[in-house]
Amino acid sequence: MFHYTACYREWTILSAMTGMSSGMTTKVRLDAAGRERETLASVAYEKLRHEIITVALSPGEKLRIRPLCDRYDMGLSPIREALNRVARDGLVEQLDLRGFRVAPVSERDLEELTKARCWVNEIAVRASIAQGDSAWEESVLVAYHRLSRVPRFVADTATIINPDWEIAHRAFHASLIAACGSRWIVDFCEQLFDAANRYRYLSRTTSFRTRAPRPDEHRAIMEAAVARNADKTVGLLSRHFRRTAELGQRELLRIAAQQKPLQSARRRQPNTP
Repeated sequence: MFHYTACYREWTILSAMTGMSSGMTTKVRLDAAGRERETLASVAYEKLRHEIITVALSPGEKLRIRPLCDRYDMGLSPIREALNRVARDGLVEQLDLRGFRVAPVSERDLEELTKARCWVNEIAVRASIAQGDSAWEESVLVAYHRLSRVPRFVADTATIINPDWEIAHRAFHASLIAACGSRWIVDFCEQLFDAANRYRYLSRTTSFRTRAPRPDEHRAIMEAAVARNADKTVGLLSRHFRRTAELGQRELLRIAAQQKPLQSARRRQPNTP
């Protein structure tokens, strides 16, 4: 009886251990699958966000899930997750029962966006200047130095922006507000930067051919920030944002002028039964 009880106890322990091992293996597999889905969703999000900002996907364009799956060579789940994330960024609109579309652009939206950028960045810049230490000053100097060393345009072109310049440009603006002490404000400023960048890309096809050269605005902003002159920094930065917005407004007016004859022609066409 003793031997039987001992054997039974050993069998019970081994069975429990086997069950635990199987459960752990299943959990590991599920965790790995979840991480893979999350990674794919993040990749899809970055690709979708980039194509919207650079206007490869046009404002107002419908975003159908199946074509996006083919475009990015991904399944339904990561594409849906990516669309939901980009919608939270304000770059995509979700239409009731009709899917998604790229957020449209307009003069009113650009005006409201520019106001928000000026207001929120003023709070962040003033806080950074007040709270930033010598390491923050150095980071602003280094970010400007890198930006100034990178060519703005791809070689032998006047309208194609150098991707390395885009990275350095974003890093410079991020450095100005990095010491503000609020991750929420930093994230919001980055979201506004992306929204404004879409208008910059929209205007690039024509604006750089006709725009006269202007002083190095980034250098002036950097010097004012490092000198701890908050009023001057805010003034220069707000002017910088507004000048960029003016380019977008001109392009919106140009697009509207081109569309007017087409709209008039459609209205003159007789209705067919």
